[in-house]
Amino acid sequence: MPDVDVLSSRVLLHPTDPERSRAFYRDTLGLAVYREFGTGPARGTVFFLGNGLLEVSGQSDEPPGPAVALWLQVRDLSATHRDLAGRGVPVIREPRREPWGLDEMWITDPDGVRIALVEIPENHPLRTRPTI
Repeated sequence: MPDVDVLSSRVLLHPTDPERSRAFYRDTLGLAVYREFGTGPARGTVFFLGNGLLEVSGQSDEPPGPAVALWLQVRDLSATHRDLAGRGVPVIREPRREPWGLDEMWITDPDGVRIALVEIPENHPLRTRPTI
């Protein structure tokens, strides 16, 4: 069987209220827009997510299920926490060091999609280059 030759990827999110979700990701989280396509309420917006992309497009009658979550690495979790809490973003779990060594906090988007905001401490193995 041949390998899948992946050239690009993105997470697709079909929110219950596209305008509300676009505003959350653009204005509240401050994600930069990669591109927009289409017109009117059905238009799509693709946001940069570090080395990934998030496409908010279309509309769904139901919010995504609880098994869906986004993982976003941030440079400074304390500053991110202060900023988002100041903007009224619901923090469902305050920042803390997890047993696996990452500093994490959790928020939700307007449809309840859980978002992990993660800072990788200086001495964590994810910050080192693997040896081959």
